[in-house]
Amino acid sequence: MKPPGEEESQRLGTLLLNTLAREMRLWRAPVLKNGCIQGSDISPPQYQEVIVWLREMSSLFQFSSETFALGVYVLNSLLAAVKTQQKYLKCVAITSLILAAKINEEDEVIASVKDLLEQSRCKFSTAEILRMERVILNKLHWDLFIATPMDFIHIFHGLLMSRRPQLMLSISQKRPCLQASLWTRQLQHCMACHQLWQFKDSILALAIITLELERLTPDWFSVFTDLLRKAHVVKNTFICCKETVDEYLTGLERSLPTNTSTFWTPWEQKGDPDVDDFYDGFWCLYDEDI
Repeated sequence: MKPPGEEESQRLGTLLLNTLAREMRLWRAPVLKNGCIQGSDISPPQYQEVIVWLREMSSLFQFSSETFALGVYVLNSLLAAVKTQQKYLKCVAITSLILAAKINEEDEVIASVKDLLEQSRCKFSTAEILRMERVILNKLHWDLFIATPMDFIHIFHGLLMSRRPQLMLSISQKRPCLQASLWTRQLQHCMACHQLWQFKDSILALAIITLELERLTPDWFSVFTDLLRKAHVVKNTFICCKETVDEYLTGLERSLPTNTSTFWTPWEQKGDPDVDDFYDGFWCLYDEDI
């Protein structure tokens, strides 16, 4: 008889390998050249501004965290493949989010393109969005099954819960979905950071998780090495990513007003959809008492 959690750990291990294979096949990221994204006139601050705006639109439309992440990575893949002018950036971004929603969201959640544009107060027409959809799909060869950091956050969190359940319950105050929601919020901020483009999604997700484990438990190193081995991550690359994430999030926290309770507040909303997502997804999985 297999020990408790062993079967789930094996299933997640297989899922991790398949997701790593998708990442290896499809991962692309923009490259900076002369202060702008190569082949465009888009600067890092302009990119960051549109990602923050895209996150606001995703919340407005009540899309999931996975949809937002996929939208960002569709956008990144296009910016890496096609020369794009800054004046088209918002159109490409909102279209990427709409394509991600068509993949991830239930039909009843997605409004018509016309209604989405009205909600967002964008000045684009439905025809412009549909034309941009065709451009994106053609340039990305109709393959949007892109692995995102959110996929890896879910998998790593599941592996930790199956392999180290007591540790995870202790550091998350017996609410593991809240811990995963915190990692999601950190990830959403990191998606706007151009210094992190160079790191693959699996490395970014692992860096965010490890930083938090390092802060919360003295046993973080054994947990980290186990995940590092499963993800086939090069140690030096991971250390560089972890330091960059730490520097970026620390700087972001310091830039906020002193009366701000956490540096996740700018994107928090009443009835936060991110927290709701994780409660919906993890409540039954962990058999928590209400």
